[in-house]
Amino acid sequence: MRIINREALAGCLSHSDCVAALAPAMQMVSAGRVDMPLRQYMQIPDTDGGKFTLMPGYLDDPRGFGVKIVCKYPREPDSPYGSHVGAVMLFDAEHGIALALIDGSELTAIRTAAASALATRELARDDSRVLAILGTGLQALHHVHAIRAVRPIDEVRIWGRSLANAEALAQSLELPAEVSVAATDSVDAALDGADVICTTTSAKTPILPGARLSAGQHVNLVGAAIMEAAEADAEVVRRSRFVIDYWPSARDQAGELAAALADGLTEEEAVAGEIGQILAGSVPGRQDDAQITVYKSLGVAAQDLAAAHMAYQRAHEQDLGVVVDWT
Repeated sequence: MRIINREALAGCLSHSDCVAALAPAMQMVSAGRVDMPLRQYMQIPDTDGGKFTLMPGYLDDPRGFGVKIVCKYPREPDSPYGSHVGAVMLFDAEHGIALALIDGSELTAIRTAAASALATRELARDDSRVLAILGTGLQALHHVHAIRAVRPIDEVRIWGRSLANAEALAQSLELPAEVSVAATDSVDAALDGADVICTTTSAKTPILPGARLSAGQHVNLVGAAIMEAAEADAEVVRRSRFVIDYWPSARDQAGELAAALADGLTEEEAVAGEIGQILAGSVPGRQDDAQITVYKSLGVAAQDLAAAHMAYQRAHEQDLGVVVDWT
């Protein structure tokens, strides 16, 4: 078994590689060629909101199964631990042998941003150049680099509740000189004229009002992953071509969709389809340059397994990580 820690994973799994791995995986999700029980949560007693999360799954190609184990603890922005700590265990399906133990925090960061980049590749206008990031954490950083891998972004705007945190992220990005980066304390300033918008916050109530969206924009909703939380209001769903990753997850965990349904929309009116259906060509993506498109990212085990398989292959090719006798 190969143990791939954060440093080794960052060295072998690029956002572009991960986008390439996720595209067929999400088509398999929509085609029913996966087995993915919904994520399970266990509250940790005597903690301030600590959760233990399990995400098991089976993927048909490359054939294998595994589980992501995540500890989610609310922390201060400067915490050395991060909000998601865990691991992905990858198994060979033919013999049930453990193939890899992979750092879960870095894998989640890369694959979540890559999922947004995949949706952006399929749904955003080809000429999208201005990226607005709402949020200042690890996902915000990864989303900047992932989105730049699929669109010619030459302007990045970062908003956070703390302007100091937004400025710190802007200064840490190490982008090419031709890319302008600015921090702002105004959501409106970040959104005005943006082509692609990514919400990567821990907000429980909407920070993105649908009334502020403009024709032609694409939005990736990333931060909220439980029914009780929503980064965008019902108007965002109502005004957009709204795409999800997986119907069972969306019905169980998408607060934005729940708000839109409570506001009077039906599922058929609210949701265009799954991203895997768009990738397969069975559901249209963006239909014209004026349309507003939205991708609701909840994350599914198939994404973790596809990313883990890619990381395992790349680490083997580059001899990264540590190989231990596990049988």
